Amino acid sequence: QVQLVESGGGLVQTGGSLKLSCVASGDILDVNTMGWYRRQVPGRQRELVAAIDAGGATNYEPFARGRFTVSRANASTIFLEMMNLRREDTAAYFCKYSPTWGNSYWGQGTQVTVSS
Repeated sequence: QVQLVESGGGLVQTGGSLKLSCVASGDILDVNTMGWYRRQVPGRQRELVAAIDAGGATNYEPFARGRFTVSRANASTIFLEMMNLRREDTAAYFCKYSPTWGNSYWGQGTQVTVSS
């Protein structure tokens, strides 16, 4: 079992910045990919924001490229630095842990609200 806890969400004005953190605990495998997803509308599918693998290789969705930066401190902790936030970035942001083998796990999410 793996538990994920996100933090760092909140209310920010358009053009502002936030840094999200995700800490995984439990049966962590060092070789894993961790990523950030978001859900803008309750009930809709989560969409990928950015992900980072064990070697530090990153993958960004087009809307995140150039404004968001995903990084990792170690096998169990990742961050998402978000700059120049827009109203359409308002969403619940979720962290996902995906080991090379075995089950993937999700955190409970942290809310980001961007106001004008």
